Amino acid sequence: MTDITDPWSVPIAVPQIPDTGLHRDLEADQAARIAMAEAAGLREILSASASFDVARNSGDRFHVTGRVRARIGQTCVVTLDPIENDIDEPIDLMFAPPEQIPVPLGLVDEAAEAGSQSPDPPEPIENGIIDLGRLATDALFLAIDPYPRRPDAMFEPVVAAADPEDHPFAALKALKLDANPMAAPKSKKR
Repeated sequence: MTDITDPWSVPIAVPQIPDTGLHRDLEADQAARIAMAEAAGLREILSASASFDVARNSGDRFHVTGRVRARIGQTCVVTLDPIENDIDEPIDLMFAPPEQIPVPLGLVDEAAEAGSQSPDPPEPIENGIIDLGRLATDALFLAIDPYPRRPDAMFEPVVAAADPEDHPFAALKALKLDANPMAAPKSKKR
């Protein structure tokens, strides 16, 4: 049974990765696509595939490169019509045992570190496994457009005629008329 947290799981045991590396082509089945669509809040995922190369690096580190491709069904945020979008995302990550991953020393001051580029730390190898399906799912989810629009969709705001009595100062006008009911009427000069 597919776990909702990992709707597309293709685990690779690290000890079984040869020194020459390995290549895997993945295709999500219908059950995995339905579970991923539900987890991502999409109408549907029509297709999802991934291609990975896993290479052994120095020590117990592994370099994973590849590509995730998918066709997803979403709803246009302007017209509410169903639309389909294509996703094509590259993947380039390093994996290492958790004990080899440096622990951050504290919060990084982004203003002080603005000029320096440090590489991202490696991803942890959990329980001796690199899950290529989960990696593909994460890349797919990060590539989803949160505000999909049809190419020809035009936003046209509803313009209503302003009511002359409905404005921020209308309440003040009403207060001014009722402000001094005890005042004596002004006498007319002759």
